Amino acid sequence: MRDCYCTVNLDREEVFRTKIVEKSLCPFYGEDFYCEIPRSFRHLSFYVFDRDVFRRDSIIGKVAIQKEDLPKYHNRDTWFQLQHVDADSEVQGKVHLELRLSEVITDTGAICHKLATRILECQGLPIVNGQCDPYATVTLAGPCRSEAKKTKVKKKTNNPQFDEVFYFEVTRPCSYSRKSHFDFEEEDVDKLEIRVDLWNASNLKFGDEFLGELRVPLNVLRQSSCYEAWYFLQPRDNGSKSLKPGDLGSLRLNVVYTEDHVFSSNYYRPLRDLLLKSADMEPVSASAAHVLGEVCREKQEAAIPLVRFFLHYGRVVPFISAIASAEVQRTQDPNTIFRGNSLTSKCIDETMKLAGMHYLHVTLKPAIEEICQGHRPCEIDPVKLKDGENLENNMENLRQYVDHIFSAITKSGVSCPTVMCDIFFSLREAAAKRFQDDLDVRYTAVSSFIFLRFFAPAILSPNLFQLTPHHTDPQTSRTLTLISKTIQTLGSLSKSKSASFKESYMAAFYEFFNEQKYADAVKNFLDLISSSGRRDPKSIEQPILLKEGFMIKRAQGRKRFGMKNFKKRWFRLTNHEFTYQRSKGDQPLCSIPIENILAVERLEEESFKMKNMFQVIQPERALYIQANNCVEAKAWIDILTKVSQSNKKRLAVYHPSAYLNGHWLCCRASSDTAPGCSPCTGGLPANIQLDIDGDRETERIYSLFHLYMSKLEKMQEACGSRSVYDGPEQEEYSTFIIDDPQETYKTLKQVIAGVGALEQEHAQYKRDKFKKTKYGSQEHPIGDKSFQSYIRQQSETSTHSI
Repeated sequence: MRDCYCTVNLDREEVFRTKIVEKSLCPFYGEDFYCEIPRSFRHLSFYVFDRDVFRRDSIIGKVAIQKEDLPKYHNRDTWFQLQHVDADSEVQGKVHLELRLSEVITDTGAICHKLATRILECQGLPIVNGQCDPYATVTLAGPCRSEAKKTKVKKKTNNPQFDEVFYFEVTRPCSYSRKSHFDFEEEDVDKLEIRVDLWNASNLKFGDEFLGELRVPLNVLRQSSCYEAWYFLQPRDNGSKSLKPGDLGSLRLNVVYTEDHVFSSNYYRPLRDLLLKSADMEPVSASAAHVLGEVCREKQEAAIPLVRFFLHYGRVVPFISAIASAEVQRTQDPNTIFRGNSLTSKCIDETMKLAGMHYLHVTLKPAIEEICQGHRPCEIDPVKLKDGENLENNMENLRQYVDHIFSAITKSGVSCPTVMCDIFFSLREAAAKRFQDDLDVRYTAVSSFIFLRFFAPAILSPNLFQLTPHHTDPQTSRTLTLISKTIQTLGSLSKSKSASFKESYMAAFYEFFNEQKYADAVKNFLDLISSSGRRDPKSIEQPILLKEGFMIKRAQGRKRFGMKNFKKRWFRLTNHEFTYQRSKGDQPLCSIPIENILAVERLEEESFKMKNMFQVIQPERALYIQANNCVEAKAWIDILTKVSQSNKKRLAVYHPSAYLNGHWLCCRASSDTAPGCSPCTGGLPANIQLDIDGDRETERIYSLFHLYMSKLEKMQEACGSRSVYDGPEQEEYSTFIIDDPQETYKTLKQVIAGVGALEQEHAQYKRDKFKKTKYGSQEHPIGDKSFQSYIRQQSETSTHSI
């Protein structure tokens, strides 16, 4: 049996790691990982490791999906065969090479040809075991000769600048015959090739590690005597092809990869204006946003970009109020209010997820952590009891947990985000107005969201809401399931509580909670979060934890003497201060108030020869920090920038490199207080909860409309048939909600026109880009598969359009 874990890697850089599943050959992880990708990459790789207590963990195998193949597997569960991992399967990076062929007249007067091979630089070489000391060998190889030369080793860098030139004699002067020398040289050169191999100089006895190679036949010099290009490194030809695949096992993955090509704001104006009118449209079912919900296959697809779009433009409350009151009007039975998967319920779910995340953490995290660490037995099903467990004790344990969570929720009303309260207020008003005889509907309309769709799912699977880092173990998971069921029933205020459980043991346990005080607490809580004109949100002054984790920092030089060394520390950021301590839970060693953060910027790798570094600039010094990977570095920089956004003294310029040995490495200024030499990067919106790019969301909405264009056209037909013909409807049209065929038709016409215009812009942009792009440039090195397939597509479409 093995103790395995998996990692998610961009090329070879680890950005996420699952928990370890012990003693299993078929481990189930069930972990979700989401990230914005901060740099270009060629492969998304997944490695499976076997933990070893005494030695380094051993790699069992890997799955590497090329970037251009990701759309093939988009949002589909797929089993991938694990591949062997060796030097050849791990090749990455690119090389800049220049070749020149020149004639040289020797002392004897004969003409010979000299080949100059210049290795300029490499980029993105892999880091092996935390180090990269690369060098290159250059070989001129032909049918009957092989001549090799070697560059210097460049220490501690995976972007080495070699800039070394090597000379080879190509045609021996003595081999000239009476024939024209040109023919002979042509034949000779054509059979030769230059091979460049990259190696990592290892100080171990195993020898140097292979990093990749490239082969350039010399016939590239036929047209001109000088040739220069970038190449992707490739594995060796005789790499490990002999191993049979399929003997390592396989890995089940579901990858959702989205790439948005976003224009500048003015391109989106027509579509944006049309969407922003949605909330004020009469009826709302004729609005562009509602139409998107109608044509998408899943309501969720439409809800995510719509909510983000309306949050960005501050129109989410009027939009949700409008679609909610329309849905309430269509509801016949007050008991089924907001129970379906409608656009309204998906939009409110999404808003709660975005705006309510901090609120959820503040309310539930302490209780959930206590349950995960306490491990008290709470099984109350007599059939599932383990030996030595007592049913009464278990019931008491569970009752205490439920009480703890219940009181945490019902006392949290004042912390509920304003945007959620405003939405709940409009839900409550719409429901009370529609069902005037039912006095409880004003509560059930709100509790069906806050309890059923917000707190209960978060208790059930805390890892999906970042309340726990990984899946909980089976016993804890069972405890959380029982708590979630009870909280859900408490919150739903149904009349006969015990009857609402299928299981008799749940009904018996629920007798504990049949007191009036529980129902009163729920009603008071629901009243508070759905009342309009509540207290000023600034009145809650408890610090919100925004991000925490281990990073490596360099001593700031607060003591006059002492080494400026690097140490691993636990960092915590709240909306009040940025602190670090030796490990989680210790006293802070240093605290930086948010108002003292003047800028947060990346630090150039050259400063300390370390990747993923950034600097937090304070009035008297800068704190240099190294994050674990590129995703973490971006996340920390973004959130620190956002928190300190509205500081009065924010800097406009900064030093991109460090101050070492008496001068700044970037501008060579000798004073450590010299003003910066580069402008600071642009700010983010100051709203701390949400950082949304409105244009990107509009592009996302455009691409959904574009994807479902045939449905938009069908809906147009449905509008036409409704306004002309009153009889029984055709089957294919009956799925659409159309209250006012003429208004809806107008909107559809505008949407289709707006989408068509954007589609042409995208096509034009692609054509222009295609004309400007050169194969072998730094952006598209030779060996770039995605560019080759792109060229194929372009040539097909261009002949097509002619």
